[in-house]
Amino acid sequence: MRLRNKPWADDFMRENDNIVIQNTFDYKGNWQEAFNKKQPLHLEIGSGKGQFISGMGKQHPEFNFIGVERVKSVIVGALKKVLDAETENVRLVNEDAEDLRDMFAENEVDHLYLNFSDPWPKNRHEKRRLTYHAFLEQYEAILKDNGKITFKTDNRGLFEYSLASFSQYGMIIEEVSLDLHSLEDDLNIMTEYEEKFSAKGQPIYRCRAKFNI
Repeated sequence: MRLRNKPWADDFMRENDNIVIQNTFDYKGNWQEAFNKKQPLHLEIGSGKGQFISGMGKQHPEFNFIGVERVKSVIVGALKKVLDAETENVRLVNEDAEDLRDMFAENEVDHLYLNFSDPWPKNRHEKRRLTYHAFLEQYEAILKDNGKITFKTDNRGLFEYSLASFSQYGMIIEEVSLDLHSLEDDLNIMTEYEEKFSAKGQPIYRCRAKFNI
């Protein structure tokens, strides 16, 4: 689906540069300076329109959250949600970082979220999947020793691939759910995609894993 250009997006982000961080790569190793309080740092890759990260920020004031979203016309929707939620612990980054190690220092992140990533179903596109081993190397570098990854998707094929990828990398898989919403997890914050797919009866898959240190 083609996204509509929003000519006001740049001005809107500049007006709220306390939330949408500028000079992103200058913060490497010092991300706590972007927040009012020093707290465990949680990172979402591909924040979309921001329903998840704004909801998490409101539900968990004891954590600091960073949402990375490369599409400018999408991240301004996330910015609106963060403003509406009136949270002080959420920051957004409008970057297409090829390597997260350019943006975050080693052992800087406590928890990483991958929500409804593009499944890239064709075999020739395997390297683009966010659970491909080259991405896992990045996550391992920036996560603290006990840091975890929470992965959610509606795509059974990507979920099975990701479980295999985690296992082959030597990670410890702590939780696997083949129908997340049947658990009635009150702490689960749904993304926009999650609401859409769940309303159609599509099961939502979730796993939590950590690196074997």
